[in-house]
Formats: sequence, C-alpha cells, structure tokens
Amino acid sequence: MINSTVEFQDLGLIDYKECWDYQTELFENTVQQKIFNRKNPENKITTKNHLIFCEHPHVYTLGKSGDEKNLLINDSFLKKKNASYYEINRGGDITYHGPGQLVVYPIFDLDHFFTDIHKYLRFLEESVILTLKEYGINSGRVKGLTGVWLDGGKPSARKICALGVKSSRWVTMHGIGFNVNTNLDYFNYIVPCGIEDKQVTSMSKELKTTLNFQEIKNKLKINMANVFDFDFN
Repeated sequence: MINSTVEFQDLGLIDYKECWDYQTELFENTVQQKIFNRKNPENKITTKNHLIFCEHPHVYTLGKSGDEKNLLINDSFLKKKNASYYEINRGGDITYHGPGQLVVYPIFDLDHFFTDIHKYLRFLEESVILTLKEYGINSGRVKGLTGVWLDGGKPSARKICALGVKSSRWVTMHGIGFNVNTNLDYFNYIVPCGIEDKQVTSMSKELKTTLNFQEIKNKLKINMANVFDFDFN
C-alpha cells in the first residue's frame, strides 16, 4: 500500500550522536518492517515516512567514502573549538554541521515515491533551490557534484547546501546541511566534501543579513512536500 504521508518532527538543537541514533532507530524499524512484509504478504503493515529538521552543536562528520586527511585539525584543536568528530555511514566525504545550519533527515521508504536514488538526490536539491529562489538567490547544480551551488561552473562557484545519504531496501537516512545563518569559519578546518577548489557560503553571507530561521524551515518544509508530492500527518 502506497503511503504518501510524512510524519514531521522539528528536534531543534540536538547532539549529533543522539540524533544519529534516533534516525537509525527509525531507519531500522522501517527496513525490518519491509523484510517482514516481504515474508508475510498476507499480513503487511504499511511503512511510515519521517522527516526530521534540526540543528547540531559544532560537529564534523566523515562519510564512508571520505578521507580523514580532509579534517585539517587534531583532537586538541577540536576540543578548543568545542567541536565533535564522527565517522559515519552516509555517502560523501567530510562536512560540518553547526548552529544556524538547517539539517534535514528524511527517513523515507522510496517504494512510496520512486525507486531511484539519483532522482531522490535531485528532488532534495530542488527543494532547496526553490527555497533560495523565494529570497532572490539564484542557485543550481554543478555537473558531477551533489549539493546546491551558486555560480555553478564559474570560478566563483560556492556551495550553500551539502547532501549525503544512506539507503537500504529503498529506505533513506541522513540528508542535507543547508547553510542559513551558519558560522562559515568552521569550514576553514576541513576540505569541505573533499573538494579543494570550491568555496562554501550561506544565505546570511549572500544576503548580508541574519535570516529568520523558522521562516526558512517553514518554506523548505512546504517546498519538499510539493516537490515529493506528499502530505504531512
């Protein structure tokens, strides 16, 4: 049975590991339900879709295909900057999360939408592109690179939103880091996403003002619902 509804939660500022454990629990529950459904077709239970919005205290995360050398600081400097570091199970290289960055974790069963990870990534990007457009920021994609970019294909290209996901049995976890009011200084201590020749930016830097964070959340939430064509429970 197709489930085109999503259960939304805004967790606010939450420790990275605590949130990782929580989304892993939701992810594993959905995967196990799908395994049960396949073995017991006469007693199927429809899987749920979840969407988590949050912020994290300063943290660096390295994807399973990343290179630890892209973290440019040692443990003592991490502590000095009140930052944590985790090697995690998403795709991609190293990135930063911190206050003022909108972090989005969709735990979707893509059997309810479409079974195409590339399309899924493009839909996540499109949701952010539409949100930026509402603020007069023109953004797009760079061929061969995930995420949302400004001035893509030019020497001035800069990333405003990073993507990194994991999927199993068409169930997703992890997601996007959208720089709204982010302190970009923390990106100076990594090679963001393993890309040495590209800059990172934020909405506040581009617009030269601090944005209403809740307003951004509301707009992105609506745009995701429209792009993926789902309703909220």
